[in-house]
Amino acid sequence: MENLKKKRLFFVSLMLFSMFFGAGNLIFPPQLGQLSGTNMLTAMGGFLISAVGLPILAVAVVAKTGGLHILASRVHPKFAFAFTVLIYLSIGPFLGIPRAASLAFEMGISPFLSSSIGVSKIPLFVYSLVFFGIAYWLCLSPSKLVDRFGKFLTPTLLVLITSIFVFSLFKPIGGFSAPIGDYVHFPLLKGFVEGYNTMDAIAALNFGIVITIALKEMGVTDEKRLVSNTIKSGAIAGLFLTIIYLMLSYLGATSMSKFGTTENGAQTLTNVVFYLFGQKGSVLLGLIFSLACLTTSVGLLTSCSQYFAKIMPKISYKAWITILSVSSMIFANVGLTQILKFSFPVLIAIYPMAIVLMVLAFFHDLFKGNSYVYLFTMVCTSFVSILEALGHFGLKVGILNNLPFYSKGLGWIIPAAVGLVVGLFYGNLRNKVFENNIR
Repeated sequence: MENLKKKRLFFVSLMLFSMFFGAGNLIFPPQLGQLSGTNMLTAMGGFLISAVGLPILAVAVVAKTGGLHILASRVHPKFAFAFTVLIYLSIGPFLGIPRAASLAFEMGISPFLSSSIGVSKIPLFVYSLVFFGIAYWLCLSPSKLVDRFGKFLTPTLLVLITSIFVFSLFKPIGGFSAPIGDYVHFPLLKGFVEGYNTMDAIAALNFGIVITIALKEMGVTDEKRLVSNTIKSGAIAGLFLTIIYLMLSYLGATSMSKFGTTENGAQTLTNVVFYLFGQKGSVLLGLIFSLACLTTSVGLLTSCSQYFAKIMPKISYKAWITILSVSSMIFANVGLTQILKFSFPVLIAIYPMAIVLMVLAFFHDLFKGNSYVYLFTMVCTSFVSILEALGHFGLKVGILNNLPFYSKGLGWIIPAAVGLVVGLFYGNLRNKVFENNIR
């Protein structure tokens, strides 16, 4: 079986980009640019590592190992089940999808509502009902997502975002300001941690199944070529993400001197668009956010439904779409502010585990697939990341403050390294004992 033609591969890549590019991808780069100022490029370097490099690595690793569950099973079968379900629930109906729908409403509909209607919960309910109705319809035919996303929705989204950037060149907003907070002394590390918020690295662990189905529908059935084309599409999608992130962070950096600091990246982008296009900019902004959040929600609903239909085959894929669409709609009506408050601690808990799992898989052959390396490294990583996440809910553990890089959100790195060394030593020791017993 031949590889995909370049045109078809390009459309698959655009589909993958559209599934990655959602709520967080729109609001966090402008905020990074605004706060990092003259250190924007350094901060963006860290951001690109976690928000682009890790997702591409995840796509490649999952494609080669055959899925997230198989990959996580290298730690322990029970961990594989618990971690995989946790990942799907967090990027799906409990966090990722509701966040996307809520943000689409806040940016696409809320600005047009009067103050009296805006305080009511009815508009959000009606919008989320329509939003998930469209998402449900798109999810019914996952094999058609390449044509619907790659040929139409994604190109439209790219053109709209690029138009904002181009207009800013002809109508300059302002210059770069001095960096703020951790961006002053630790812009690279701060940018890296901020990349967690996109959720793309953990989403990438699940999107592989959608890409595989799309490729098989195109006639790519050979395992090696499935892996090869999946990795290629991930790399192309990563290139588009990098370009868009640089544009958005530039807009945020130039806005600081004119508008000052804002509560979040969504407000930063709103100020920029209104400055460039006036009140008409609200229509443009609403369209961008609605398209970005819809495509991401469809990708997440599809991958989550396919996974749960696989582990619980008595409930059909269509039924899972219905269940997850309804539950996501319910959580979306909690409101964007509450969702964002809950999201960061959850990401702090699971992101380090996902990163460690991907890195270990990448170097799997180097340590000969020693299962104890996976086990000990994951135990040490999860111990710190979970305690750090609990700290954001008020359950602080003072001893963690002594860990290197803990104040920068990277306290798990040294424990992970210790777990790696212990795993290597223990695994090699057991192998030697086993060999001696045989002799």
